[in-house]
Amino acid sequence: MGSTMKRKPAAGLERSCGPGTRDWIRIGTSRPGFERLEASFAGHAFAAHRHDTYAIGITDKGVQSFGYRGTEAHSLPGQAFVLHPDELHDGHAGTETGFRYRILYIEPRLIQEALGAPHGPLPFVRGAVTSDARLHEAILSAVEDADVPVDDLQLDQILAQLAEALAAHDPSARPAGTRAFDLRAVRIAHEYLDAHLLAPVSSARLERVTGLSRFALARHFRAGFGTSPYRYVVMRRLDRARRMIQTGAPLAAAASESGFADQAHMTRHFKKTYGIPPGRWIGMLS
Repeated sequence: MGSTMKRKPAAGLERSCGPGTRDWIRIGTSRPGFERLEASFAGHAFAAHRHDTYAIGITDKGVQSFGYRGTEAHSLPGQAFVLHPDELHDGHAGTETGFRYRILYIEPRLIQEALGAPHGPLPFVRGAVTSDARLHEAILSAVEDADVPVDDLQLDQILAQLAEALAAHDPSARPAGTRAFDLRAVRIAHEYLDAHLLAPVSSARLERVTGLSRFALARHFRAGFGTSPYRYVVMRRLDRARRMIQTGAPLAAAASESGFADQAHMTRHFKKTYGIPPGRWIGMLS
């Protein structure tokens, strides 16, 4: 991938601190809820953090090691890896030669839509690293030519392949009745939060618009989107802030215009989500 890759950064951009060599990140073309990037790190890549998307990719070079769900996983060249939404993870090189990878950040709603309704909770891949040929092929088709815009039909195909490959890994990810999972209420909440992103949204208001109690909605929302309504709002505000910062907006302005209380508030969430503060992140972009 060439240095011409640019546009909106992806959720989960990480940190660099490789001695004697410059770590780099190249951002590919994206669509709403679908982001691509390639990165290379020499040593410690990023601190423990989490994001509300699937993080799905392929290791191209070296050994990519990360802590995930209480274990240390190692992805070798050619292997695929899948991190479920809202799961804490870190990352570092498994050998002195560093590592390089290509990755997708995909909002859970796109996987749900691709699987079709009625459907149950999100597919969960228990083993973070896999050599499964079907999943590898689906990921490879999505990360290839990442500097070329993705049209509607191509995106539909990519999402369908990925969703089916993920579901094949999870026997519980089979069509389920709406009595077990209220997809209608979750979609209403999702649309309402998107429409009121910069304004405080009360739990009582969400109860009225969805017809579910706040605790029932939280359970159904996590089943459908992999995270809580609160964290969903924080992530969308971070998306907005990142776009502003990348186009040259001061950090304070990006914070205030993205729904955060102040710059420090945004920075805390940014570091908690991506593993680095926003100033270091923008300095890494190539």
